[in-house]
Amino acid sequence: MTVTAETPATDRQASPAAHETAAPDDAPDRAPAPDRAPTEHGPAALEPTPREPKAPADRTPAAPRAGADPVKALMHRHRELCERAVDPLEIAAGLEAHGVTDRTATHFRHRDVFSLAEEMYARVPRAGDTAASAGTPDVPRARADWALLALLPGILCAAAVAGLRYTEGRPRLAVTVAGVLAVALALRAALGRGPLRAAPAWSPAPSTRAWSCLLLAYALLGDGMLTTGLAGGPDGPPTGGSDSPWPIALASVLALSAACAPAAWCAHLFAVRARRRLAASRALEDFAASVRPLLLGVFALFLCALGGLLALSGAVLDEPAAYAGAGALGALLLLARLLTVHGFTHAPAVVLALAGVGETVALLSVFAGRLPGCEALAVPVRTVADAWGAGAVPALVCGAAALVLLLHASRTLTRASAHAVRGDTP
Repeated sequence: MTVTAETPATDRQASPAAHETAAPDDAPDRAPAPDRAPTEHGPAALEPTPREPKAPADRTPAAPRAGADPVKALMHRHRELCERAVDPLEIAAGLEAHGVTDRTATHFRHRDVFSLAEEMYARVPRAGDTAASAGTPDVPRARADWALLALLPGILCAAAVAGLRYTEGRPRLAVTVAGVLAVALALRAALGRGPLRAAPAWSPAPSTRAWSCLLLAYALLGDGMLTTGLAGGPDGPPTGGSDSPWPIALASVLALSAACAPAAWCAHLFAVRARRRLAASRALEDFAASVRPLLLGVFALFLCALGGLLALSGAVLDEPAAYAGAGALGALLLLARLLTVHGFTHAPAVVLALAGVGETVALLSVFAGRLPGCEALAVPVRTVADAWGAGAVPALVCGAAALVLLLHASRTLTRASAHAVRGDTP
């Protein structure tokens, strides 16, 4: 028996494969390694032992981190946004600003951006983080300083108009210059505080301010100059009195200056309601659907207030109220300011410039039509003025511009990113 057992042992030494196959028989009391796969038998077993830490064959290898936890990769990409966010809503607004939509959120295993933002907010550690309520948005509060500043342009403009009515000659010119400067400074102060204030990074360009001033100047002088120009005048500069070569629309400018107060309150109302609806919404589509009627309602409220101011100014000054022209200009300026306040500055700048160019070209075409052979240049403006009056020109120009901005605002101001909390909010 012993010789018979020794002879196969010699044969096994000559055959490595046979040695590996018969090895378990030499040590029957030795249990096989539980993590050794069947494929390791044979010539592969002669490889060095460092192969042993290999994962078992019946266990699925770990997937890449980005595949197993896609949210973690997104958190790393937007770590700064997540660390400085005060609530999940700010993260949702930032993600939307970077192009992440509800459809994109499904790739991160979430139904919408809000759900994705909540997980990112909960998973990113913040130093000194306190349990803040995510359901209570940081909304701006009404303050006495900007509320009083919003009334200042209307008050100063009313004082300047009264000075024009009760002065003559050089004192009237001095009152005019002082009144224009005072109203301009008051408007700048009103637009520098409160809900009409734009962040320094979103401040309007000097060209945008220049076109806005041009539109206001046309509201004051344009209609009278256009009417006089179509009649062959004017024969001199305006004086502001009853003997002026062409009439000045003091009622329109007074109403537009006083409309700064309702514009500030409408902007405040829109900001507060929008942020509250942002807190209550659970999807971007829901938020947009709830904010769009809010925007239209605030816009209609401002138009009603401006119409009332135009009627009151016209009755007090005994002038016809330019509801169409001044109303369209007021709507245009409000929408441009709302878009600027919420960070959308390009569209207001372009539309205000186009409106200013349109009114300037319309006015210049009347005088260019007096040149020999250029009579056709004044035909379009003359046709519109003969049909609906001189006030139809600014009404059409500013009305079309306001409509463009309203469509643009209904698409941009209904985004969550437009209502993200800013640290510089006064």
